[in-house]
Amino acid sequence: MREAISVDPKRSANMARIGQRDTAPELAVRRSLHSLGYRFRLHQPDLPGKPDITLPRHRLAVLVHGCFWHRHPRCRYAYTPKTRVEFWTHKFDQNVARDKRVNRELRALGWTVVTVWECETFDTVSLTKRLERFFKRLDGHG
Repeated sequence: MREAISVDPKRSANMARIGQRDTAPELAVRRSLHSLGYRFRLHQPDLPGKPDITLPRHRLAVLVHGCFWHRHPRCRYAYTPKTRVEFWTHKFDQNVARDKRVNRELRALGWTVVTVWECETFDTVSLTKRLERFFKRLDGHG
């Protein structure tokens, strides 16, 4: 028999509001890429993990990860809730394992994968510079 789990309705409501697409960090990355003149596709369904952003011409997949959900190492936003620790630890472990699998599968298909963390999107100037440097390296200009 399963033990009854007490669920905090306030936390449940907060978590339910978090969407998977068109998040603020994803929109920030899209704006930065657009300002650099790059065109992209969103959530390409024929690729493993449906990457948030793909640039097929460059064979580049951009994964925009929330620090909390995807466990950004040494990030203050990757905290573990104090209640139901075992539940959250299991959930986070599954997310990290899936991220590794998706990365591996995309690379095996010949895609370059770049991960942008949510906390990196707060400073849009730095984000745009980082993406610009990345594209210069990718194109062999730096």
